[in-house]
Amino acid sequence: MPFVSVRNVAHYYEWITSRGETPTGKPVMVFVHGWGGSSRYWEETARALCDRFDCLLYDLRGFGRSRDPDRSQSGDRSSKASLEADYSVNTYAEDLATLLDAFGLERVWLHAHSMGTSIATVFLAQYPNRVERAILACGGVFKYEKLAFAVFHRFGGYVVSLRPAWLRKIPWANRLFMARFCTKPCPTARAKPFWKTT
Repeated sequence: MPFVSVRNVAHYYEWITSRGETPTGKPVMVFVHGWGGSSRYWEETARALCDRFDCLLYDLRGFGRSRDPDRSQSGDRSSKASLEADYSVNTYAEDLATLLDAFGLERVWLHAHSMGTSIATVFLAQYPNRVERAILACGGVFKYEKLAFAVFHRFGGYVVSLRPAWLRKIPWANRLFMARFCTKPCPTARAKPFWKTT
C-alpha cells in the first residue's frame, strides 16, 4: 500500500487515472472524505472522472488506512491539547496543503464530502490560489454553539485516536454505518472495505 509522510503522519493515498495508478498530466482532482469514512468512499466516482482528471484519493489522519499521531510518532500524545490539535479541522487543512506539496501540486480541483467540506472550506480560506474549483457535497450548516462543538470534537477525537476494535464486533454495526451512505443495503463483500480500518 502506498503511504506518504504528511507532517510526520503516514497517510494512505492512491491515484486513479486513465492509465491506472500513474498520473497523466491532466488536471488533478483531490478527494476529501467525511468523518467515519475513507478514500474508499470515492473510488467509483474517481473511476467515472478519470477520463478528464487524474484523481488523488487519500485517507485523513486517523481514518481508513492512514495512521494517527499516537501510532505514528514517539512521545506522549495523550494530552487533551495534543488530541485537539491532532484532529482539528485546521490540522486537516494543513495536512492537505502538505500532501499537495509532497506531490508537487500547485493548483487542484477539490471534491469534498461531509466533514471534508469543512476541511476544504478552511483550506480554501487559507490557500485560495491553490484551488481551481471546489465541489462541496453534503456539508452541514449549523448554528455554532461552543459547548456542543467542543463536546463533539473531543468525543470524535477520542473515537478516531482509539479506533476501538470492539465497535466492529457489534452486530449490524456495519450495516448501520453503511446506511448513512446508501439507499439500500450493499452486499457484504462490497460494504466490508468501507468498514475495515486496516
